[in-house]
Amino acid sequence: MDYRHEVKHIISPGDAAAIRANLTAVANPDPHAAENGSYRIRSLYFDDPLDTALHEKLDGVNERRKFRIRYYNDDLSYIMLECKMKRDGVGCKPQARLTLEETEKIMRGDIGWMPASGRPLLAALYADMKTRRLQPKTVVQYRRMPFIYAPGNVRVTIDWDIRTGPPGDFLKPDGLTLPIEDNVILLEVKWDEYLPGIIRKAAALKSREPTAFSKYAACRVWC
Repeated sequence: MDYRHEVKHIISPGDAAAIRANLTAVANPDPHAAENGSYRIRSLYFDDPLDTALHEKLDGVNERRKFRIRYYNDDLSYIMLECKMKRDGVGCKPQARLTLEETEKIMRGDIGWMPASGRPLLAALYADMKTRRLQPKTVVQYRRMPFIYAPGNVRVTIDWDIRTGPPGDFLKPDGLTLPIEDNVILLEVKWDEYLPGIIRKAAALKSREPTAFSKYAACRVWC
């Protein structure tokens, strides 16, 4: 698996506007974004009865992983299972497509079919659901404005309107959600081997302190 570097910064609305203007001049918008340059992400995160994924994040455990299922812009025809993995400060995110019917089965605990699905990531989720009693914990929803820059395989995103909701409402795009306690705007920068100076300058990274802010942890306050 290819691991990537990632830094996060909590920014102000003024910062977001300035960074957006800077990135528009030097980077490309993500082709999957809507006309306004953003899209909505709705994710379902899994954890065990001991909230291991939550505590490992809060405690800064060096090697950790968490499973999530997500879809974009309320489109239930394109659903992805992802396992977000972190080790030694870098991360990777193996993915596998899910159908709506498969997602509904996973949510209600009908998982016996997963090992024979031919998708290793589903088999890994099955193993954790059986041995660690992994189960859906919370919905995490937010708006994202993404930019891409080919040299260094850079992806810069600005996330806002972070909201949480009950896991049972995951497949209801208009389901009830609540905003997290702090109105956070999050800048994330991801890259492979090197981060080009032009992106570092556009995002003004030298003047910002990185944060370990976690949308999942913030959303677990309510769910």
